[in-house]
Amino acid sequence: MHRRKAFRLKLRSGLLRLGERTLVMGVLNVTPDSFSDGGEFFDAKRALAQSLAMQRDGADIIDIGAESTRPGSQPISAALELRRLLPVLEALRGKLEIPVSVDTQKSAVAEIALGAGAKIINDISGLRSDPRLAQVAAKFRAPLILMHMRGRPRTMQKGPFARDVVQDVVRGLKQSIAVARKAGVGESQIVIDPGIGFGKSFMQNYELLARLPELAKLGFPILVGTSRKGFLGETLARNGQPAPASERRWATAATVAASILNGAHIVRVHDVAEMAQVARVTDSVCEQL
Repeated sequence: MHRRKAFRLKLRSGLLRLGERTLVMGVLNVTPDSFSDGGEFFDAKRALAQSLAMQRDGADIIDIGAESTRPGSQPISAALELRRLLPVLEALRGKLEIPVSVDTQKSAVAEIALGAGAKIINDISGLRSDPRLAQVAAKFRAPLILMHMRGRPRTMQKGPFARDVVQDVVRGLKQSIAVARKAGVGESQIVIDPGIGFGKSFMQNYELLARLPELAKLGFPILVGTSRKGFLGETLARNGQPAPASERRWATAATVAASILNGAHIVRVHDVAEMAQVARVTDSVCEQL
């Protein structure tokens, strides 16, 4: 078990304390084609209802994504992303007591989203897609989540994969951090994410979970997102067929517990009620060690 360090993220609405307990980030995809829940919350009213439900179930953050980044997905324009995103942000304004994070790779989307009430930016490309996004985060003094992704969503699971996945992730995250810091993002406003499922082989995902303490040496809080991902489906395969996303809940629970035991500060999940229980119990174990 890795004893995690405590951090504080400054939001315009207050502070997020990381490390005292695991924070649960609820996933809200407002897309027609996400791998797990595409189309379910495409409508702003349903998105609001789901966000409020996740808040009641124990979410500490809601992470909204308006562009699918599942393996094989195609990019969309900033204009289309905003058409999906803004009605949801408007519907959530004044309704939620917890902060909203926006999952985007585009500086134009990030700037408008922060102006519309979002508090955190979550960039799966680690600033590789649009380095100007770091300037936007700095301007708004917003926390910035930097994820490692090898390749692009359209082709990332076709390889080639890194020989040493931890070395590859550490190197990539260091580059992302350097870009963010140069743009003026405060060191205390950065969160890192190893990018489970993004350009890694199935077994490399497990290796990253086991070796999270090596990423902690970078000195930043860690977010881990394993929820319902393909490597779990492969692990649970029957008769050569991966388990569907809807049947990966308990596998997700195992990886959430493993992530927390190895030092994750935030876990990004679809099934908030169940994973909030997993986090609470795993935190209790950690307190005894």
